[in-house]
Amino acid sequence: MAKNNLAYVRTEIVPESPAPDLSKGIIGWVKNNLFSSISNSIMTIVGAMFLMWVLPPIYGFLFGNAVWPGEGVTVEDCRAKGAGACWAYIDDRMTFFIYGFFPKDAYWVTQEGLIASIMTYWRVNLVFAVGTLLLVPLMWPDLKYKLLNSILFFVVYPVFVFFMLTGGVFGLEEVPTVKWGGLTVTLIIGLVGIVVSLPLGIVLALGRQSKMPIIKTFCIMFIEVWRAVPLITVLFMASVMLPLFMPVGMTIDKLLRALVGVSLFSAAYMAEVVRGGLQALPKGQSEAAASLGLNYWKSMGFIILPQALKHVIPGIVNSFIALFKDTSLVAIVGIFDLLRATQVANLNLDWASSNQAITGYVFAAAIFWAFCFGMSRYSIMMEHRLDTGHKN
Repeated sequence: MAKNNLAYVRTEIVPESPAPDLSKGIIGWVKNNLFSSISNSIMTIVGAMFLMWVLPPIYGFLFGNAVWPGEGVTVEDCRAKGAGACWAYIDDRMTFFIYGFFPKDAYWVTQEGLIASIMTYWRVNLVFAVGTLLLVPLMWPDLKYKLLNSILFFVVYPVFVFFMLTGGVFGLEEVPTVKWGGLTVTLIIGLVGIVVSLPLGIVLALGRQSKMPIIKTFCIMFIEVWRAVPLITVLFMASVMLPLFMPVGMTIDKLLRALVGVSLFSAAYMAEVVRGGLQALPKGQSEAAASLGLNYWKSMGFIILPQALKHVIPGIVNSFIALFKDTSLVAIVGIFDLLRATQVANLNLDWASSNQAITGYVFAAAIFWAFCFGMSRYSIMMEHRLDTGHKN
């Protein structure tokens, strides 16, 4: 019996067919992510019911029934029955939230308009503007002249900030730090703490792994002591106890004491984050550096630390975010940061209403969230940019 050797050979490529309507677009995303199983469907329905219960009152308070700034708006509008957030109060006290008790310029305070509003606190605004112009190029990975930018930001800029805000030179009015306040102080404490804690934390982490007993013991003791006490205790010691040990007639600025305390406290936690990155690297990296004839500092600077810091970017930024939020604790020792300014402004009887305090704290929380969320998104961007170890 003869075999049948018939075969079918395709002579034309069949064009691609579009995906089914239920597997693409919004419908496909909802099906795959929200209703992919019975348990997911139940959780989606419960979550939707919870949002329907929570979001309308929140929206009504923050936006729908809120009292917005405008001509003719008074505190009586905020006291009206059913009124929501009193944003007119925030607008009226905005300069206090940002600058605290920093004195106004005598000339511009008599003027009107946006330019006059900016120039009234031109010294603080100039500090903000210069800092932004230096920080943005420094954080932009592709821009050149990083060395010059770093020198300007880390060396020249702090001196510029000190003389601009303190005054007493070049005809500037002298302003003691007790008159600084609001968002200005929050940013100063947060930025100084971040800039100081990272390099100091790296040094402490390297010292803790040192083979020199004295250096290793000192770093371990420093880290464990600072991590064993809460930050509020550190601030109280710096603000209340430290002056008792000073010679008669000698004082240290309260803001400076807070800056040192916050920086050292954060450096102890940063050291452990960096040490985790160092321990995560295989020993072969150090051996490879030694085989190339690199000494300790070159191997650390060119091979070990770059890889270790790349691995712990989430932990580093997490410490930065925690540090920035912890700056609100300085309000307890009498420093007028953003939180303290909010508390003082809430005592203003000119805008006294049932929603005054809530509105102030919501505003402060939104400011903290904006900065912390920005740091979080920047860290994610840097993680993706530096994630080259597993790419094809």
